[in-house]
Amino acid sequence: MKENIQAKPTVDFTDDYPVFTPEMKATYTILIPDMLPWHFDLLVHVMRQMGYKVEVLHNEGRAVIDEGLKHVHNDTCYPALCVIGQYLDALKSGKYDPEHTAVLITQSGGGCRASNYIPLIRKALKAEFPKVPVMSLNFSGLEKGNGLQLTLTDLIKLAFAIYYGDLIMTCYNQTKPYERHEGDAAAARVKCVEEMKRALDSGKYKRLKKCAKFILRAFEEVSVDLTPKIRVGIVGEIYVKYSPLGNSHLEDFLLSEGCEPVVPALMDFILYCVVNNINDAKFYGLNKKLAVVYKLVYIWLYGKQKKFIRWTKKYSRFEPFHDFEHLRRCADKVINQGVKMGEGWLIPAEMAALAETGTGNIVCAQPFGCLPNHIAGKGAVRALKNLYPDENIVPVDYDPSATRVNQENRIKLMLATARENMRAKESGPQDAETSKAS
Repeated sequence: MKENIQAKPTVDFTDDYPVFTPEMKATYTILIPDMLPWHFDLLVHVMRQMGYKVEVLHNEGRAVIDEGLKHVHNDTCYPALCVIGQYLDALKSGKYDPEHTAVLITQSGGGCRASNYIPLIRKALKAEFPKVPVMSLNFSGLEKGNGLQLTLTDLIKLAFAIYYGDLIMTCYNQTKPYERHEGDAAAARVKCVEEMKRALDSGKYKRLKKCAKFILRAFEEVSVDLTPKIRVGIVGEIYVKYSPLGNSHLEDFLLSEGCEPVVPALMDFILYCVVNNINDAKFYGLNKKLAVVYKLVYIWLYGKQKKFIRWTKKYSRFEPFHDFEHLRRCADKVINQGVKMGEGWLIPAEMAALAETGTGNIVCAQPFGCLPNHIAGKGAVRALKNLYPDENIVPVDYDPSATRVNQENRIKLMLATARENMRAKESGPQDAETSKAS
């Protein structure tokens, strides 16, 4: 901390807010909200390789939510409230020097309130920490000159980190509920993360097949009892879907109930954003030249995804993550791909794909008041039930006034139905008919 103060750079201000300049890279700590517990170990490692001093926040609890409520109206998107609460709670902890700290947020650039997080964060910080710059990580042209300076090599590394994070998450969730010895799955996870970090350091991260096989074998070595368990898919708004703070530790709760959480890959959301830019040209005649670039990006990313799927099927017992082109076909059964506000068509697509792969129990996690995702999520349930009559879906709202007990009770009701369905399948058609008759 003392060294930072001695090397204090001049803070640039634009329109009365501080801007993160290249000179700050060596002396500033960048705080990131805890959104991606499965991926940030690797993503942050890549950012540190670039020379950024990055730290993921893990502070949570009612104090964080209350801190957010002081600065954000409770009708505003719940993820914004959580993120701002984490920033302010961390800065008030005394752990960070406000004059050498910045905060970073990702932006998809879509037509929802998430694209307006930056002004909300700036307003909250101006009230108490006016010298803390707000940085943006986006590929939509937002906040130019106030984000990370990324080269093509950096972007490729980040993409590989996401793929490896997706594979580790998928294998862990298919191992943890079945492990014979408590902690073996967690140990395999740590082993894989450390190996992928070494691969990123050495440049061997591009050896996709070797890295994928290492992850698959590490989890295959865990001793398991594969007695069937209830599988529960988690879909919804991107922050609430992954963040333990945003979804009240939903994955941990499902594991405590003896279930197998099934969480779609983060790369699906990246591909969704890429495809939306291509669809802008196709449906609306926008950015036709830029769409050509996005098509090339899509071909590269999708090609890598297909390899991971192929290797998962060939070298392990694990079910691979969804093929994105299959997701698009699933979406077309329910909703047009022009519906792209929020998570748009991706939510019903993931619910349909989960149903088709044997995960008929789904929690659709939404921030309360998130209109785009309520339309594409909760609003699509009837159409999905018509296509998949046995699909067991429960939409759950997350907001500052919702109690964890109420959220978990709603999910428990869904699980009660899931257990009845499982018993009916195990008892066979004749016993099920007898049960109905009685």
